[in-house]
This record gives sequence, C-alpha cells and structure tokens, in this order.
Amino acid sequence: MFKTKSEVKSAIFEYIEAFYNGKRRHSTLNYCSPNVFEQYYYKVA
Repeated sequence: MFKTKSEVKSAIFEYIEAFYNGKRRHSTLNYCSPNVFEQYYYKVA
C-alpha cells in the first residue's frame, strides 16, 4: 500500500518506463506498437 501520492506517481512512472512494452504490437491498435500509433495519431491530428 502506498503512503503518499508521490509514491503512487513514482510507482506508475516506473511501471510505464520499465515494464510496459511500448514496442510490442497490439491488436487493438491495428497491430501497431503504441509508439508508432502515437506518432501516427499526432501526425493526423
């Protein structure tokens, strides 16, 4: 259990940076990686 909001933010950041795979292709993103999908999103928007 977290004692402060700062601990929660730090844990979430660590998960995103260390464990979440931004290069793995996802079927819900039409088999694009999250990184490629984000680049496409901002190019189209």
